[in-house]
Amino acid sequence: MVRKLLLLTLLLTSAATFADTPGPARSELEGFTRGLENLQMDFTQVVKSQDGRIQDKTHGTAWLQSPDKLRWVYAGEFPEVIVADGNTVWIYDETLAQVTVKPQSNRIADAPLLILTDISQLDQQFFVTDLGSFENLQLLELRSRESESEFDRILMGMNSDGIRLMVLEDAFGQRTEIRFANIARNTDINPELFSFTPPQGADVVGQVPGTDQP
Repeated sequence: MVRKLLLLTLLLTSAATFADTPGPARSELEGFTRGLENLQMDFTQVVKSQDGRIQDKTHGTAWLQSPDKLRWVYAGEFPEVIVADGNTVWIYDETLAQVTVKPQSNRIADAPLLILTDISQLDQQFFVTDLGSFENLQLLELRSRESESEFDRILMGMNSDGIRLMVLEDAFGQRTEIRFANIARNTDINPELFSFTPPQGADVVGQVPGTDQP
């Protein structure tokens, strides 16, 4: 459930401040996303409770395709695949043999990693703050402009190689830390990665596009 909330759902200041004097984190983000068509990277993810206890730890690989497609694969003991094809989000829990189908939101705040492939949405959907240097990364804070959002705030850690850290904090004090490695941009990615067909025999929850019934 924690993992699903992460993708379905990613120091206040005016975003206008950065229109004239962008800080180093904003500059790193804009430089990395300029001309970005697709992205592949490995990740490690740690979910912590409000008191700092680790609730979940996993790893996997992510692919993005401009402007709104994503494939997020959890490896390990409980494999899971999440595909956002631009219209629909498919969540396949291999252990349960269950596919959950949901309409894809057009809000970047619900899937903040997609800001990398559609940076035009940054100031429209977030208040943006440059927090300076942290662990040799330039840190950017995002807070949704909408009152009802999955996350209280989102932190993005950037360097010259691109995004290396994303932290998502929700209203319950839960903190999800994602670190990225082996970043490859604008490579030859198979477009079939961003489409999904429920495996035969899998239990499907939700409305499958193009069908009258789930």
